[in-house]
Amino acid sequence: MGEMHFLQALVATPGALASGVRTLFPVLEQRIHGAALAYLDNAATTQVPLPVLAAMRHFEAHDRANIHRGVHTLSQRATDAFEQARSDLKRFVGAGSGHELVFTSGTTEALNLVAHGLSAAQPGGAFLQPGDEIIVSGLEHHANLVPWQQAARRSGAMLRVLLPDAQGRLHAQDLARLLTPRTRVFALTACANATGETPPFAALLAQAAQAGALTVLDAAQAVGHAVPDLSALACDFMAFSGHKMYGPMGTGALVGRMAALERLAPLRYGGDMVERVSYTDAAFATLPSRLEGGTPNVAGAVGMAAAAAFIEHIGRAAIDAHVQALRAHAVAGLAAIEGITVLAPHATTSAIASFVTPHAHPHDIGTLLDAQGIAVRTGHHCAQPLLDHLGTGPTTRASFALYNTHDEVERLIAGVAHALEVLR
Repeated sequence: MGEMHFLQALVATPGALASGVRTLFPVLEQRIHGAALAYLDNAATTQVPLPVLAAMRHFEAHDRANIHRGVHTLSQRATDAFEQARSDLKRFVGAGSGHELVFTSGTTEALNLVAHGLSAAQPGGAFLQPGDEIIVSGLEHHANLVPWQQAARRSGAMLRVLLPDAQGRLHAQDLARLLTPRTRVFALTACANATGETPPFAALLAQAAQAGALTVLDAAQAVGHAVPDLSALACDFMAFSGHKMYGPMGTGALVGRMAALERLAPLRYGGDMVERVSYTDAAFATLPSRLEGGTPNVAGAVGMAAAAAFIEHIGRAAIDAHVQALRAHAVAGLAAIEGITVLAPHATTSAIASFVTPHAHPHDIGTLLDAQGIAVRTGHHCAQPLLDHLGTGPTTRASFALYNTHDEVERLIAGVAHALEVLR
């Protein structure tokens, strides 16, 4: 990982972060339709730097073997690498001794693991029972809504929604009206992926926990910047993905309090999740193995840990300041274009700028931007109920990472203005 050596020096030079670090992302060097690539779709997936690719390549070339099952040297090395990755990622998100990290395929699987695990039948009965209540915020990605819909149907619990106001904000007084002695779960995002809204999640989680609810935080849009410190939160479960933090696709984690994780029925059976098996019964292993059935993505776990190290080498504060400045630049420039409405312009800690216009469909804007080498996301962003509630319909979304530049923001603004001229 020799590429790491110069990273911390970059943060001492204002404006140098993106230009210096871009050389570690070869994908950004290509041209799209003859124009330099401006990759502004980071809320969907961030790109992977050379140090992360090197860590994964080293594992595959030297240590690849199945874990926890062999006495030979490669198996032991692979096991050590996997468990070191677990330890590194726990530290990265501020997990304490009372927490455990379960590797998953991403945030979606992690949230499904919680929703299924609390509603599935198991010895002693499911955690969720008929008449219980689940509160989900109205800002959520489908991955933190649909699993709870299914959990409610499975258990007989009632699903209630903490709706945002017309500006897309959540309020503590509205949550207070929903909380009852029957509230068993409160699920919330750290950042709305469709709008960029950053709710006061620490205060809302504390409010729900004080009322006796288990709390679930979707940190997918926060893990690459503004990483929540789990030890400071009233949070029982937190989910995030590797591909949102400069790591590999198909990787993620569920971090939770040990006592909360113990409540979950397994989602996947077989492999290392069992302690003992007969033809008629099985005894499950202890955490975290009990929730990690099947052969894990060991190289992916190594890659996630390398991505966390990459973020820490650069500095979280430097990344936060950089993406927030890019977002502020984009919001100001886009809002100045006649007919453009930027969603959640007040969300200054976000890296997402999502906008609508009555003069053009987002897909048409996105297609014209792509013709200029500018990659954005268009549509409902897996948050259709939120955008329907706000009355906006689908949006065009630009989202920023540490390798993006203010020149790319200027290209975005000019590209959107040109698209509207063409499409009006």
